[in-house]
Amino acid sequence: MMESTTLKHFHGGLKLNYHKELSNQGPIAKCKPQSRYVIPLQQHIGAAGEVIVKQGQRVLKGQMLAISEKLVSAPVHAPVSGTIVEIGKHATPHPSGMEADCIIIENDFQDEWVEKKPVADDYNQMNSHDLRNIIRNAGIVGLGGAVFPSAIKQTEVNINTLILNGIECEPYITCDDLLMRERAREVIQGADIIAHIIKARECIITIEDNKPEAIAAMQAAIDEDSTGFFRLQIVPTLYPSGSEKMLIKIVTGKEIPMNGLPADIGVLCHNVGTAYAIHKAIYEDEPLISRIVTVTGNGIEQAQNLEVPIGTSIADCIEQCGGYSSDAHCLIIGGPMMGYSLDNDAVPVIKACNCLLVTSSDEIYPANTEAHMPCIRCGRCVEACPVQLLPQQLYWYASCGNHERVSEYHLFDCIECGCCTYVCPSQIPLVQYYRNAKSEIWQQAADRKKSDAARVRHEAREHRLELQKREREEKLRKKREMLNQKKGKPATSEIDEKKAAIAEALARVKKKKEIQEITPKNTDNLNAAQERQIREADQRRKSIKKENNE
Repeated sequence: MMESTTLKHFHGGLKLNYHKELSNQGPIAKCKPQSRYVIPLQQHIGAAGEVIVKQGQRVLKGQMLAISEKLVSAPVHAPVSGTIVEIGKHATPHPSGMEADCIIIENDFQDEWVEKKPVADDYNQMNSHDLRNIIRNAGIVGLGGAVFPSAIKQTEVNINTLILNGIECEPYITCDDLLMRERAREVIQGADIIAHIIKARECIITIEDNKPEAIAAMQAAIDEDSTGFFRLQIVPTLYPSGSEKMLIKIVTGKEIPMNGLPADIGVLCHNVGTAYAIHKAIYEDEPLISRIVTVTGNGIEQAQNLEVPIGTSIADCIEQCGGYSSDAHCLIIGGPMMGYSLDNDAVPVIKACNCLLVTSSDEIYPANTEAHMPCIRCGRCVEACPVQLLPQQLYWYASCGNHERVSEYHLFDCIECGCCTYVCPSQIPLVQYYRNAKSEIWQQAADRKKSDAARVRHEAREHRLELQKREREEKLRKKREMLNQKKGKPATSEIDEKKAAIAEALARVKKKKEIQEITPKNTDNLNAAQERQIREADQRRKSIKKENNE
């Protein structure tokens, strides 16, 4: 039931014009089937999947197309039945406009599903490991924007509190609002599955106070459940209260430790859309092949929410909503605060796409990033930052590439909410600088990791070669000893042999010098005594040679 509790507050935040009324007036509509679907392999945080189908192969709706053996990853599935016509590079929704590996399916419009084996209510008899495997194989990721593989978040067990995030604090976006209005019971069932996996003791469902219809629908579903496990918590409307860190602090009063996780304080957060997707996976054995997308903005003729199969062209979504208005100015994927603009709409909808926002020319989103003015150190960004960072200091060091100093100012605590950019009178795109600095630091870390790995491989090779050299020398030594034993000579070590050879050589040199010293250089005009000395020297020389021969 809904309880009145004392909520905590976070620093900063913004009161915005939300423009929710543009798209929340009608029900969720089904996106019309299209002839071709482009399925990127990389739609989540972590490793991209490896293709397990072939070009020319017919696939069924819900069939797995790619999966990775790496832990942090999520497979992708066919949103329709049809034929794979291409596997290769294609434009994807990315700020850089880069291409990525994709699977392109030609729709046969038969909508033929793979065989389904739903678990339904039997999940209460299953262990956490098996349920997580179902969720992983269904390709479910966080649908609130982070797109982190959901099964990985659920590896922590004995969590005290599960928080279901229905805040949706960004302007314009209403997909979660409509989902809770129309499918509240399924959301509750999905949350119950998550709670069973992590052994949670309570579930708090959070909704902002500007969504009265969603509040009523979710409260009715909680009353129908009647277990007392679920509790609805109304949160004041303030951006970015939907951020995981902010929401946990508001509801529980606890703060996630630096470089820590919510599980460290006994909390796990999931988006309501993720809970609904988990319900579909368990109750209907359907993978994540579609999601609700808000298509909105003053640059759209008819703003609404669409249930869109993954891989549908953004252009087709815009067309179903009446197309662009005459005043269309900028296409943004995501919300105006944390989203990014696209140069063209010939890219597919992916799992991370919760909103397609088309702004008009008189709207301030996104901020002008082409020719910003110098920072005047007004401090507004500091006042607005919900994480209590120093955005202007981060900007100075990020802009000059001083990664050591920017890390000292806790760059990676930044949640990229965009509050600092929004309030900046100089229109400095602060978040873009922070994202760029993070990317450079991550790249440097990856390069160092590769360099360290190369050094380790080199040292291992040198060590291996040295061992091989020693082994060869040992084999040669043993071989020489065996040969000496066959000849009847006593076996000696290699060092003793070398010393003996050196001693013999020195003795020969010494005797040679003695011969040279007693041999006269000039034999002319010798007397009898000298001739006698020569004969004696000849005798000694002959005796020395005889000894050497012996």
